[in-house]
Amino acid sequence: MPEKIAIISDSHDNLANIYKMLDYLKKEKIKIMIHCGDVCAPSVMKEIADKFDGEIHLVFGNVDGDQEKMKELAEGLNNLTIYGQVGELDLDGKKIAWCHFPWQAERLAESSKYDLVFYGHDHKPWEKKIGKTVLRNPGTLAGLFAKATFAVYNTETDKAELILLEKI
Repeated sequence: MPEKIAIISDSHDNLANIYKMLDYLKKEKIKIMIHCGDVCAPSVMKEIADKFDGEIHLVFGNVDGDQEKMKELAEGLNNLTIYGQVGELDLDGKKIAWCHFPWQAERLAESSKYDLVFYGHDHKPWEKKIGKTVLRNPGTLAGLFAKATFAVYNTETDKAELILLEKI
């Protein structure tokens, strides 16, 4: 069944932007979220999970400080899976991986094991192809050092749309 997937990174505890993104996902009936790290506070991770009516797939970023607390909280949340440093999913015949760091994403893409690799960290929306793998960065949801963005990937059309938060 074709899916739309929200690709989020670097939300950095910016609850105003998180709520705006969550409202958009609800309106668009998007039920899968991939977060490429830097949620930051465990309480904000829990808030996202409590407010999102769908499944969340999360990897850690470099400023996700209390990872043990995040793992502990995740155990009580049915819709949140924490993968550590690298996440992998098969959705609609697409092999997807995601991580936080660009260098790690490039290595995943170079392995040729994936159709798509998502990443964050540098807060810059970006897309390029390495072999058969499309490498995408959704930018920073927090809007730190760049405009606040996230992406929506459609498995049916195999296209991603960059969503500029100020436009929704």
